[in-house]
Amino acid sequence: MLSPTQTWLSFILTFSLVEVVSTGRRNVLFIISDDLRPALGCYDDPVVKSPNIDQLASKSKVFLNAYAQQAVCGPSRTSFLTSRRPDTTRLYDFNSYWRVHAGNYTTLPQYFKSQGYTTMSVGKVFHPGIASNHSDDYPYSWSVPPYHPPSFAYEKRKVCKGDDGKLHVNLLCPVNVTEMPLKTLPDMENTAEAVRLLRSVKDTGSPFFLAVGYYKPHIPFRIPQEFLKLYPLESLSLAPDPDVPRGLPPVAYNPWTDIRKREDVESLNISFPYGPIPKDFQLRIRQHYFAAVSYVDNQVGKLLSALDDLGLAKNTIVVFTSDHGWSLGEHGEWAKYSNFDVATRVPLIVYVPGLTSASETAGEKTFPYIDVFRDSHQRFSEGRQVNTMVELVDLFPTLSELAGLKAPPPCPRSSFRVWLCTEGSSLAQIFRGPEHRDNSEAIAYSQYPRPSDTPQEDSDLPLLADISVMGYSIRSCDYRYTLWVSFDPVSFRANLSDIHAGELYLLWEDPGQDNNVYNSTEYSGVLCKLNAHLHWTATLKQHLLYFYSGSKAKGMF
Repeated sequence: MLSPTQTWLSFILTFSLVEVVSTGRRNVLFIISDDLRPALGCYDDPVVKSPNIDQLASKSKVFLNAYAQQAVCGPSRTSFLTSRRPDTTRLYDFNSYWRVHAGNYTTLPQYFKSQGYTTMSVGKVFHPGIASNHSDDYPYSWSVPPYHPPSFAYEKRKVCKGDDGKLHVNLLCPVNVTEMPLKTLPDMENTAEAVRLLRSVKDTGSPFFLAVGYYKPHIPFRIPQEFLKLYPLESLSLAPDPDVPRGLPPVAYNPWTDIRKREDVESLNISFPYGPIPKDFQLRIRQHYFAAVSYVDNQVGKLLSALDDLGLAKNTIVVFTSDHGWSLGEHGEWAKYSNFDVATRVPLIVYVPGLTSASETAGEKTFPYIDVFRDSHQRFSEGRQVNTMVELVDLFPTLSELAGLKAPPPCPRSSFRVWLCTEGSSLAQIFRGPEHRDNSEAIAYSQYPRPSDTPQEDSDLPLLADISVMGYSIRSCDYRYTLWVSFDPVSFRANLSDIHAGELYLLWEDPGQDNNVYNSTEYSGVLCKLNAHLHWTATLKQHLLYFYSGSKAKGMF
């Protein structure tokens, strides 16, 4: 027997569903990989074999310059799922819940849920733990309790067979799946559950928002061992720029502490903080990362093929992205935890039926599954590439519009008491015609906290109370520019007049960001102009924009 409140809520939900069906709103399949840089064939990576994601890209908009707002899982996911930047979510580590710590912000799935969608979460979507209230933000964001694969409980246990034949907690962890606890792996379970959920909503008449968060290529590289065969060590090379950039301030360096804690890396006795890792082991890390990407591609292929088989591809937006990138030896760094492109740049692929791809002919599959072991030579390049700088905070308003909903309004200057707004920009117009933004003026923002001006054991992931320096970074088509300034973790304020260090990379001559020219006298005039604005510019965003050719950039905001 339903209570009066439950009966009323049921009526509202039924009414909303009827309205949604009548307006023809699209479903959303939101696929999030973990720690994935754009190491994919559709991003012109010459090594990685990713035929299923490439096939998706061939029917999608492929954003070549998409950036995360902070290169670590919890803050990034909270940022793009709320469409607020880290300084608004006030989450820089994993130890606070934004609804309590900053503001009761509406999330992307919560908004879709409020519009009558059935919202479902599989795997790692929100970061687990305190950052999502130990509930993945259920029931705010999700119609049903989020799913976590049982086999993930073994992810950090001694299940990796080492060269000594014993089991270890290793970084490199290729496994025989049949020998694993539960005889499966987390991302295999994620795919199976996502397919089950798709079947369950197929004939309900309710539009759905299904988020599927794959765990790989996040460390440890616990993946089916057969994927290593795709990447023979003799065919691989080291990062093209393995040295610490010239002029890099110590505060900017990421000492990859989490890598060092794995047993196989510990045994190498690598000096802190700069290493380096022995070259033969560097090659093995790169091999395992690429193999993990192909493993994720394999799972994505099975998921998309099921979407197709169920007849849902013709009315479902498919998004594929990642929470941030991952360094593979560039700049002498590994993992994420920095403002460099290798840590902040992500793949962003968006398929919209009828907009990014012509309707398939009768009986033709949109996403036929491709076996990477038999068809790994295939490359798909027909997708429409977008060069303009975009950010993950743009996803919320973009998906809202593409699905047929009203995009949330832009946030006011102070939005801590505003439940629904966006600090991003809708990209929906790009799907309806030519790029409408001048990429020469577009800017993406990222930031990263540090506990000290020099590398410490906790430099990669300092607790909020220990943050003393914040590195604010902007990326345009011409440069990456970063200021490291004092930060007060109690008031959450940056002191713009207290600059600890700076970085400036001229991308037209230094695309790898290997030569910091911030202290070069050749650019002293530009930097003097920048410093002159420090004393009267109200926000760091505005201050940084003055560096970017003055009035031309100011008109964007």
